[in-house]
Amino acid sequence: MMSKKMKLIPELRFSEFVIQEEWEYLNGNEVFEPISNKNHNSDLPILAITQDQGAIPRDMINYHVSVSVKSVENYKIVEVGDFIISLRSFQGGIEYSRFLGLCSPAYIILRKKIDVINDFYRHYFKSFQFIQDLNKNLEGIRDGKMVSYKQFSDILIPNPKKPEQQKIASCISSIDELITAHSEKLETLKDHKKCLMQNLFPQKGRKVPNYRFPGFEKDGEWVETGILDIASMKARIGWQNLRKEEHLDKGDYFLVTGTDFKNNMVDWEHAKFVGYERYIQDENIILKEGDILITKDGSIGKVAYVENMNAKKATLNNGIFRIRVANQYSKFIFYTFLSQRFTIFLQKLSGGSSIVHLYQKDFEKYDLIIPPSKKEQQRIASCLSSLDEIITAQSEKIEQLQQHKKGLMQGLFPNTSEIR
Repeated sequence: MMSKKMKLIPELRFSEFVIQEEWEYLNGNEVFEPISNKNHNSDLPILAITQDQGAIPRDMINYHVSVSVKSVENYKIVEVGDFIISLRSFQGGIEYSRFLGLCSPAYIILRKKIDVINDFYRHYFKSFQFIQDLNKNLEGIRDGKMVSYKQFSDILIPNPKKPEQQKIASCISSIDELITAHSEKLETLKDHKKCLMQNLFPQKGRKVPNYRFPGFEKDGEWVETGILDIASMKARIGWQNLRKEEHLDKGDYFLVTGTDFKNNMVDWEHAKFVGYERYIQDENIILKEGDILITKDGSIGKVAYVENMNAKKATLNNGIFRIRVANQYSKFIFYTFLSQRFTIFLQKLSGGSSIVHLYQKDFEKYDLIIPPSKKEQQRIASCLSSLDEIITAQSEKIEQLQQHKKGLMQGLFPNTSEIR
């Protein structure tokens, strides 16, 4: 283990600190001490420990675990700025609390014992470098045992001068704020799409939508039709199922699985491959531009539209229906499977319980409702497709910011792996 006298320099450093001394590293117990204060007011909120929001009052999230009054008496006080070692989220770093409240005595509460910037450690305890050190140096992580304060004490953590701590914390926090703002914009766009679809598609018991684009107001009622009246439905037959070793990392023939659905499209970048013999085994599941894919196993009812294939050659893995539309506008039919009508259909099949398989004999009973005019179908699909492009661009922007943050944190915090 690295000596306390060992000092490191981060790969990236703000200009005003370049000529300053190297970073000092201290043992965890020199910077933070454990807190076990149980002398509290029972009216304080009970905190849930989460990976995405840290410690947060249970009534602010969907949390339904009940706690007896007697149990709460043994709960520990958590103050704003405290850190919490959680067994469930420990692989993801140490959590931070922005709230005054109570938490289970099973958690370890850490409070700073020297003058440091809390936000600096809030980011550091989520960094790749710190989590890497946890995996290498702490006993009990892999066998599921609770992490002790003694184990935390043995970890060496950085303690640069306070101005540099503040600069780093402010930099990363500003990126977090930007990610949050873009994430909120993404959710607003998704809500707008949901509202739009509720108005563009007829609601339960109706045959006309709440809103029709100009020029289609007098086109009459939408028409109910069975799925097999407008499309063919195919899937990989049971005896054709692929073995795990047949899923290849490289190749010329894509293998699309339900996990390759991203934003209702096929994520070609992360899809696996399959050999030629398996690709040509069944021409019914060789994909074409405009095919609609719907999962029938596991998370049933996930939908993806096949486009941007260019010269790609692809087949389906088991667990997916391929819907190929014959005499309607396929992009519109794709959107009908994202509508409330299809969701209600799946809910009725389940009878209120979760189902893990969608049988073709049941799926064939599904009746779509479509406008009689292909031009109206195309107008609706074009509107929703344009909105999807904006949503996809927004999602990609968030991913880029997250990758930028990850790279920045790796540069701002020294990598200790070479000397451990």
